Amino acid sequence: MKFRLISQILGVGLVIFSLFQLLPIAIALIYQENSLVSFTYSFLITLSSGLFLIAVNFNKEYEDLRIRDGFLLTVLLWFTFSIFASLPFFIGKTVNLSIVNAYFEAVSGLTTTGASILTNLDAQLKSILFYRSLLQWIGGLGIIVLALALFPLLGVGGMQLYRGETQGSVSGTKLRPKMAETGKSLWFVYLLLTAACSLCYFVSGMDIFDAITHSFTTVAIGGFSNYDQSFAYFDNNLLYFFGSIFMLLSALSFSLHFVALKKRTLIGYFLDPELKFFLNVAFLSFLFLFISMIIFTDNNNLSLLMKSLFQTVSFLTTTGFTSEDHSSMPSYLPYFLIGLAGMGACAGSTGGGIKAIRILIFLKQGVKELKKLVHPNSVLPLKIGNKIISQEIKDSVWGFLAVYLITLLIGTMLLLASGLNFETAFSAVFSCINNLGPALGDATLNYSSLNEISKLFLSFAMILGRLEIYTLLVLFTSFFWRT
Repeated sequence: MKFRLISQILGVGLVIFSLFQLLPIAIALIYQENSLVSFTYSFLITLSSGLFLIAVNFNKEYEDLRIRDGFLLTVLLWFTFSIFASLPFFIGKTVNLSIVNAYFEAVSGLTTTGASILTNLDAQLKSILFYRSLLQWIGGLGIIVLALALFPLLGVGGMQLYRGETQGSVSGTKLRPKMAETGKSLWFVYLLLTAACSLCYFVSGMDIFDAITHSFTTVAIGGFSNYDQSFAYFDNNLLYFFGSIFMLLSALSFSLHFVALKKRTLIGYFLDPELKFFLNVAFLSFLFLFISMIIFTDNNNLSLLMKSLFQTVSFLTTTGFTSEDHSSMPSYLPYFLIGLAGMGACAGSTGGGIKAIRILIFLKQGVKELKKLVHPNSVLPLKIGNKIISQEIKDSVWGFLAVYLITLLIGTMLLLASGLNFETAFSAVFSCINNLGPALGDATLNYSSLNEISKLFLSFAMILGRLEIYTLLVLFTSFFWRT
């Protein structure tokens, strides 16, 4: 294991992350807020820690990371960044959170989960609100780079389902020959979506600050808002519409966006089987929610239509914005919305969940088994589009589902043991593993009332879900550490 190289890369990452911490310092200066000291100290601590790791591990000779090094580096990046990201929340008296609460808020931000500890957001400092949104924006980009550039090389995550013989290929289309160039390409697409979203929000009625911060958390599929009521605070149908559009765009594989921009054609969207399946699920879910709300509320105006669309897309993409209190919806609807996050977005996007491509494979496999009951001697290859899914990928998908369900069960039992009721325990674990944010029970509005043991485990669950479970759990196996 190349610990010195891993430490050096961590140091570089912390130096880059510290530069992002300068942005809320600028916001604090603009609005003349007393958070300047806490952000400045956080910046200096992060920067000096990064420079220290670089200095003590500096090596001029280039080394390649092995597969095991990649797993360890990926996990350490998320845990280390979360620790340093939590500093502004408990240094000084700006927010005055405990260490556990600060860590929970930081993890929720970087993993784009959106489960918050903070209350009375309407009265929070602008610099704190901006920093929360910035964390999700940084985390969203990190997720894309991992999903499209690193996870295929490690053989984990959703994108290896489309991986060809050439490393870095997605749906048979090579993005760029080098990972660094792939990262730059993804940066461009990500920035373009963010700028477009911010502009649409601004012209639809948000002020410039709200437009920028909400565009950060929309494109990152994070769900942090500047208001306790989330998007319901604005009660604006045009904002619901644009929010739905950009959440859907961010829930698609960013490789599709890049190829569309590079080749100046939309044909890739129409040919992608995962995209077709995802949009079909989104449309049917929207119809189901909208018709259900008409039946229960005896209302069918444009406002109900847009709120239903926004709420459906928000939960399906694991964003977590709300157009109204989801827990107050009648009958089965709160559970339906939470359940949508189980599938989540497409592989290679900023969204969480099991991923649409895995669910599609589950369904295809189920239909195949039903056909074999009628025609037991038939040979029925499992195909997604024109691509035959290998047995290795099928085994990987079913293995992921098994680990996912076991993790969900164990997590629920642990939270029940910590004193939470079943509705809160199950929905909180389910929400955090799928990086959704909103839950039910005591965690409906925020997670501040939960005990510290629950918050620590849920923080772990957020990172576990963000790294698609395997990447983190493999570090707890004995064979990983054997030489």
